[in-house]
Amino acid sequence: MYPFVRLAWQFFIHRKTGSLAIGQTHYSTHYCLPWDLDLWRELNNGRTLSIYDMGRLPMARRSGLLAILKHKGWGLTIAGSSVRYRKRIRVFDKIKMRSRALCADARFMYLEQSMWVNGTCAGHALYRTAVTNADGIVPIKNLRAELNPDTPLPPIPEWVAAWITAEDLRPWPPMWDTHQESLALAISLSQS
Repeated sequence: MYPFVRLAWQFFIHRKTGSLAIGQTHYSTHYCLPWDLDLWRELNNGRTLSIYDMGRLPMARRSGLLAILKHKGWGLTIAGSSVRYRKRIRVFDKIKMRSRALCADARFMYLEQSMWVNGTCAGHALYRTAVTNADGIVPIKNLRAELNPDTPLPPIPEWVAAWITAEDLRPWPPMWDTHQESLALAISLSQS
């Protein structure tokens, strides 16, 4: 089940924290709880993504984005992500998270988050996010007209630009190798 209570707690404890501009970091603290574990007694990779939400959504509130979404009837979606898992997070580990909006292009905002345990980076995520309405993706220029229109956008870092290029090269919809599919079918038929 999605950790709604934990998310509400993050909104509560950050309710009086000041506003954020693009590029500024939102700091939050979380704990790996027993129900966050996988079979190997470490933070489950799916729950990791939910815990990243606990930093990203309060950051969006602090930036003023959630108020605009509510006022306009817009939504917020993840359009892509790249996550690195580098250190095991065990039960009751204290996780210090850093979340920030890095940059934007014409359609997407790019967000960066990291989890730190005992001063060591345990994981890092890059997200491609989009604001949506009934017609699809809201162009960044329309969002900027509502949210800090005079604040210049930071340039897209080289490593983010490389990821964007790689995502543009990735086929959509995904291609399935028909040879592999035929081979798998043949193997399953021979075993029955």
